[in-house]
Amino acid sequence: MYRADGYRVRSEDPMYEIVPYIMPKRYDAANSIKYDIDLSSMQDYIIKCRKKGINMNHMSVIIAGYLRLVSQNPYLNRFCMNKKIYARNHFCVSFVTLQPGKEGDTVCKVYFNLDDTIFTVNEKVNDAIEKARVPASENAMDKLMKGLLRIPFLTGAAIGFLKTLDKYITLPFSIIDVSPFHTSLFITNLASIRANTVFHHIYDFGTTGIFCSMGQPIKRVVLNGENVEEKKVIELGIVTDERIANGHYYARCFKELKRYFKNPEVLEAKPEKIVRDKDVIKKKPKFIVK
Repeated sequence: MYRADGYRVRSEDPMYEIVPYIMPKRYDAANSIKYDIDLSSMQDYIIKCRKKGINMNHMSVIIAGYLRLVSQNPYLNRFCMNKKIYARNHFCVSFVTLQPGKEGDTVCKVYFNLDDTIFTVNEKVNDAIEKARVPASENAMDKLMKGLLRIPFLTGAAIGFLKTLDKYITLPFSIIDVSPFHTSLFITNLASIRANTVFHHIYDFGTTGIFCSMGQPIKRVVLNGENVEEKKVIELGIVTDERIANGHYYARCFKELKRYFKNPEVLEAKPEKIVRDKDVIKKKPKFIVK
């Protein structure tokens, strides 16, 4: 079945294909994990970059690390729709950013190549944040939401129609393009409002398979051999859709992710190869990059 944002995948494991029928809703399949990042290595790297005139930030390092992880572990870029598993034909990240002069915030959606370096990721993230912070600015998502709200008494029906179309056929890519709910990763930085991490729900509308929240830095007492040390860490609250990958796959990926955060310098070079999804019906899917 064709979708504007992905390709149908078929697995040789019958359990993998039957699980979406057992857990048809995304919140049925939601698993939560709290993940600590040692801040010292990341902070040292950020300081090193800023001395070179590069405005590196924690969000960029985390997204760059996750992007590299997905380039080697394609199941993380899958999604479940109408009890079927799809491989996304692009990689994008939605994230919340505050707008100066407003009580609320807005959501940015940024597309990346799977072989983007940390510098390219940082540039794209900073550009998106800068545009969103322009006073009275509206992105495509804001305009779409306002457009739906202008339909008197039909807002619910319009959204219901879009959800039905998305579930049984496909939304046009022009709508998927601006929808923050159709994304490889949704991330929010709660440290910007001095809040601790939370386990944020993953929306049943759209295709978000992983939601990550960053809390403010905290001190954690850890055992290092026979010595007790106090370390500063960033807590990540991660909620995953277990229908796209099993627990062993996620556990291995998060262990690998920790190595990227411990040594962000490895993200400065492009990956030696990109691992494509072996179960995709089309042998060589073309990834959409904006």
